[in-house]
Amino acid sequence: MEAISTIFNQLLYQPLFNILIFFYNIIPDFGVAIILLTLLLRIILFPLSKKGIKARKSLEGLQPKIKEIQKKYKDKEERARQMMNFYKENKVNPASGCLPLLIQLPIFIALYRLFINISEMITSNGQLEGVYSFIANPGTINPMFLGLVNLALPSLFLAIAAGVFQFIQSKIMFKSSPAKTQGADQKMNIQQSMGRQMTYFMPLIIVFISLKLPAGLPLYWAVSTLFGIGEYWLVNRK
Repeated sequence: MEAISTIFNQLLYQPLFNILIFFYNIIPDFGVAIILLTLLLRIILFPLSKKGIKARKSLEGLQPKIKEIQKKYKDKEERARQMMNFYKENKVNPASGCLPLLIQLPIFIALYRLFINISEMITSNGQLEGVYSFIANPGTINPMFLGLVNLALPSLFLAIAAGVFQFIQSKIMFKSSPAKTQGADQKMNIQQSMGRQMTYFMPLIIVFISLKLPAGLPLYWAVSTLFGIGEYWLVNRK
């Protein structure tokens, strides 16, 4: 576990921390630095996000044929075999849509630790530690965002903003999902129903959690989700 923690710190936590400090040195506003870091991460991950969005759209277009296969083959093993062949023939990977989320999870964990540690440093008037030698150490960080929001403390406004943007993104993504069908597709219908329920529950969960955390984290989530909405619109427009 110690080795994993060391690798995690060296590959994710420390680079993200120093990039944030780098942006803060350029524009001494903690919120703006978080926004710039968020945009940089989204730009880096855009090729994966684009691939995931295209895979999702491809699966939506193939739903009628998928349902035919599910109805035709009652045996689970044969149905799975036929589905794999169908995905292979159409060059679609159903798991590729989840890849961006899996990659963002460790980044989110690293940012969670980063904002918690910086908030503790700010509230205790401590000095920044772990800054690379080639990056200027500002010593301390002013947690105010545009002089209005203290990002070291929870913010109701940013918590609600993160929840609202999450709701909008979920509604957009499920808007074109196929309608429910009867019989052999009951399992798929259950999955679709759960997905639509999460459209409403997930934003509430995000708001509730954000109210317990430094406002820097819901700011990151709100900006990242807003950027994701823009990606979805851009890819589908093309």
